[in-house]
Amino acid sequence: MSVDRMVLIFAGSVVLLGLALAHFVHPWWVGLTIFAGLNMIQSGFTGFCPAAILFKKLGAKPGVAFS
Repeated sequence: MSVDRMVLIFAGSVVLLGLALAHFVHPWWVGLTIFAGLNMIQSGFTGFCPAAILFKKLGAKPGVAFS
């Protein structure tokens, strides 16, 4: 699996986890969803993605978006 797909799966999972925690645990967990969304926006503009760096170091094959 490429870094790009791993980043998309991770980001989507963080968004859904944040929403579930906000619904079932405490509304302040929506901050996790906000953080993930802001990180996706800045990554789109800058090309810098901490998750992509981590997945590359873990040995995932490179993708097109985060090179």
